[in-house]
Amino acid sequence: MKDAHPTSARAVATEDLPLAGIRVVEFSHMVMGPACGLVLADLGAEVIKIEPAGKGDNTRRLGGSGTGYFAMFSRNKKSIAIDIKSDEGRKVVRDLVKTADIFTENFRPGALDKMGFGYEALSQINPGLIYVSLKGFLAGPYEERTALDEVVQMMAGLAYMTGLPGKPMRAGASVNDVMGGMFGAIGALAALNRRNATGKGEYVTSGLFENCVFLVGQHMAQSAITEQPLQPMSLRTPAWGVYDIFETSDGAQLFLSAVTDKQWQGLCNAFGWNDLGHDARLATNTDRVAARATLVPELAQRLKAHPRARIVDTANAAGLPWADVNTPDAMKTDPHLVDSGGLVDVTLDDGKEMALPALPIGFGSARFGLRGDLPAIGADGADILADIGYSPEQVAAMTASGVLSQSERKR
Repeated sequence: MKDAHPTSARAVATEDLPLAGIRVVEFSHMVMGPACGLVLADLGAEVIKIEPAGKGDNTRRLGGSGTGYFAMFSRNKKSIAIDIKSDEGRKVVRDLVKTADIFTENFRPGALDKMGFGYEALSQINPGLIYVSLKGFLAGPYEERTALDEVVQMMAGLAYMTGLPGKPMRAGASVNDVMGGMFGAIGALAALNRRNATGKGEYVTSGLFENCVFLVGQHMAQSAITEQPLQPMSLRTPAWGVYDIFETSDGAQLFLSAVTDKQWQGLCNAFGWNDLGHDARLATNTDRVAARATLVPELAQRLKAHPRARIVDTANAAGLPWADVNTPDAMKTDPHLVDSGGLVDVTLDDGKEMALPALPIGFGSARFGLRGDLPAIGADGADILADIGYSPEQVAAMTASGVLSQSERKR
């Protein structure tokens, strides 16, 4: 077992994990379901991932932009690989569910009902079960439609707001899958809290489409208030006069902003721009927004005379919001993340190690780190079955018949 990536950061102690003692059976693949399970696992729940016997979860073998899905969302989980097409395999799942607090799934509507793993069937054997169903759409006219992150981004207007006029563009990450998984976890935690009072389980749903609509809610409000057609963010009029990407003399790109009148004066004073700082036409943020057509090019010309280091030092001294324009792979060496416990190391089956983001939650100054590396296919099957009462002979027989697949533990 590995420690969290940085040696200087403190991880939440195992005995203090808020979801310690909670058992989750994860019946999911791709991103939305595994993201829900990751939140619960990082917070201390025992998350048991059910995979198909043999080759395991297909997400393990995705290429292209899906290459990192399994690596990102599978740490701190256990794996059991079962042939659920067999009667014996389905019995194993039911026996495991009897011991669970939460069951998560993100398959197409009705798929698990046909296998006998729908909410009605599982709640009969475990009335306190919290069943989290992560779908494309919540109940309504669309609920039988097939959805993907990109589908709902187009439907809800997020792609319109992200792209150029006439060229909608999806966001550069699986924002709805990840956030939809988070809402599933939030719903599960709310249901857990209510179960403490009632003893009853709950059927919790989270929808990709509804999640995306939630994301664009601010634009819906803007449209209702202004009664003006919405423009893509690439054409928007920012709420602040200085809120742009600028080039430096040494070829870097920096986002720099001044969102208050005090910050504007600080920017002008720091660079000695007395002419701008004393210009009555630029005195307020409203004035600067109105003057953006000439102000931003003027600032761009002045800032390009300075190297990145000079601008960054000045922005820090003046308390200005700024950022390098980075690529995601730069985050693996980001000094803040490395020092603060914001990264954890995981290892692929081929031995390759990588630093990936920790859960973005802190308990005090402590972060939630790594307790278990990425599980090999079925690595925990024998231990899980022993825990729910199966004998070594039964496990051996299921392994011999192909009902159960086991790989060497890699932790």
